[in-house]
Amino acid sequence: MIYSKMMRNLKADSIIQKYNASEIEAKWQKIWEKEKIYSPNLDTAKKPFYNLMMFPYPSAEGMHVGNMYAFTGADVYGRFQRMQGNDVFEPIGLDGFGIHSENYAIKVGKHPAEQAKISEKNFYRQLKNIGNGFDWTRTVETYKPEYYKW
Repeated sequence: MIYSKMMRNLKADSIIQKYNASEIEAKWQKIWEKEKIYSPNLDTAKKPFYNLMMFPYPSAEGMHVGNMYAFTGADVYGRFQRMQGNDVFEPIGLDGFGIHSENYAIKVGKHPAEQAKISEKNFYRQLKNIGNGFDWTRTVETYKPEYYKW
């Protein structure tokens, strides 16, 4: 009862004005990065937990809702494991080889390897902005020659 009365008295504009997403989220992301809260020491982890999800492929200018749909459940599970005391390793990277990436590169008139490097910057910027518990100290890009062998 009290809660609903409070909510009626709140104006949506006042809530929006008080929460500056760009400022607040950037502040906390810097703290998380500095403290390396999502980068466990895998050599000394007492309760290691490997939380792997599909790496996105940079097939266009940026991420889409389907990417978020795929990442959210796995990230929630990783956070749950972290709350259970596990040392969660949640890697992130880009899977740059595939028909979608190649088709996008052809569409914009670039070699697929060149376009993957261009798309990487924007994808990583977007992935960092969503605030998932990815370990940014250990990224993998499958289109880089040091990753694959023929």
